Amino acid sequence: MKASLETSGLVLVQNGSLLMVLKRLAQISVSLLLWAILYGASLSAAQAQDDRVFKGVVELFTSQGCVSCPPADRAFEALANQPDIVALAYHVDYWNYRGWVDTLGSPDNTARQYAYAKSFARSGVYTPQAVLNGQMQMKGTDSQALFGQMDRLRTSGKGLTVKVNAAIHGDALSINIGKGQGQADVVVAYFKRRKDVDVLKGQNKGQRITYFNSVTDLQSVGLWRGDDMNISLPAKVLRTDGCDGVAVLLQSSTPTGEPSQILGATMVMSSLPDEDASSLKP
Repeated sequence: MKASLETSGLVLVQNGSLLMVLKRLAQISVSLLLWAILYGASLSAAQAQDDRVFKGVVELFTSQGCVSCPPADRAFEALANQPDIVALAYHVDYWNYRGWVDTLGSPDNTARQYAYAKSFARSGVYTPQAVLNGQMQMKGTDSQALFGQMDRLRTSGKGLTVKVNAAIHGDALSINIGKGQGQADVVVAYFKRRKDVDVLKGQNKGQRITYFNSVTDLQSVGLWRGDDMNISLPAKVLRTDGCDGVAVLLQSSTPTGEPSQILGATMVMSSLPDEDASSLKP
């Protein structure tokens, strides 16, 4: 009887150990499954951004100190929420003298607008101004007019003609550019996805205005000469508080160096607040 009890106890101990092992294996399996799901989702998200086809680029020159700009900023929101349009807002600083310093403005943004003015043979600049595909300019207050003009450029052969892809892979931002004709700069625009601003002075005093895709920095990172091209940049800048995404513009220049036709473009988001994530799904 004693031997039988001891044997039974051994069986119970062995069964208990087996249950613990099985439980641990089940936990490991669940962890591996979750990792696989999350890894697959991240790859799918990167691939989705990498494979998107954009039909055009809209660059809005705006200012918090411009009384005519809030309607254009609202129209621009509709463009910024389109998955097939690269929409960038450049806040200029030449209205700061009116009493309110644009919190998103910079001299570099103003310089880009003046460079476009020279490219378009214009004598001056204004806000709100929209530049489409680097080829034409128009008033930026009517989103439907902007959509329509974008479609006309595309159907008339003045759309984006060179494939540009970009994706975040680990610590690198990978940019891939396809074959085409001509020569162009590879321009990277870092931007803030959304910023709510309470304007306390100036012509828009008392208004709370929401701004989208506000450019914080613009850099030329390479020269494309018509052949396939791959560029790798550090992705750490996309993980700072001041940057939510990056647009890559393949932009030609005039003989005197001013920005001209945009041949290709893409956009990559780093991470998005919940309220914005759905608006950029391809």
